[in-house]
Amino acid sequence: MADDTRNLKRRHLIFYLEVFDDATGELLGHLVDLTTKGIKLVSKEPIAAGKVFTLRMLLPEEYFEEKVLCFQATSRWSTNDVNPDFYDTGFLVENLDKAAVGTINELILALGFSDTE
Repeated sequence: MADDTRNLKRRHLIFYLEVFDDATGELLGHLVDLTTKGIKLVSKEPIAAGKVFTLRMLLPEEYFEEKVLCFQATSRWSTNDVNPDFYDTGFLVENLDKAAVGTINELILALGFSDTE
């Protein structure tokens, strides 16, 4: 599904960080890309669209003093990954506090693929 509202370039990271549902402790998937407005996860199971989650993302300790980043996000879509054994899910991230925005920007700088686009 095309997203005509995206105005930030998705940034792919060199690590697939683990992302959990903070309410249940369940591993939802691994982070594929992110911006301060949204993320994409790859997972073994599809994630229903339209559900609000409090997500807990484990941060790589060699780059961050904090161990986790928690934030709210709404699942927007889920579809088969290129690998048919997995699913991709897009989340809309809203109402990040200043510290979370800073951490996401640091993640992109520290772990993002360098590109010229």
